[in-house]
Amino acid sequence: MTYLPTLLLVAPPREGGNGAIIFLVQMVIFVGIFYLLLIRPQQKQAKQRQAMIDAVKKGDEVVTNGGIVGRVVSTSEHRVTVETAGSKVEVDRLGIARVVDGSEEAARR
Repeated sequence: MTYLPTLLLVAPPREGGNGAIIFLVQMVIFVGIFYLLLIRPQQKQAKQRQAMIDAVKKGDEVVTNGGIVGRVVSTSEHRVTVETAGSKVEVDRLGIARVVDGSEEAARR
């Protein structure tokens, strides 16, 4: 009785060429699930982040990846100047972690 499950797991393939087709179908399903669960959401998140970075304008309050919170004073193609506590810091656009909107600011107070 203990050999029955192991015999089912290592049973020889059936006669015919269906084994390769079944394997290919399983691989296509696996890749499809992988795409839907991992790749597609990551691409969507990257597009949202890029749109947020491109929309940064003068007067926005931002938080950098380093944790610096400040207001945008000027922007250029690749850099943003952020004023925080009287000093100005020039940051690469990709260094912006998020833009703080009014609802987040009210929640902090």
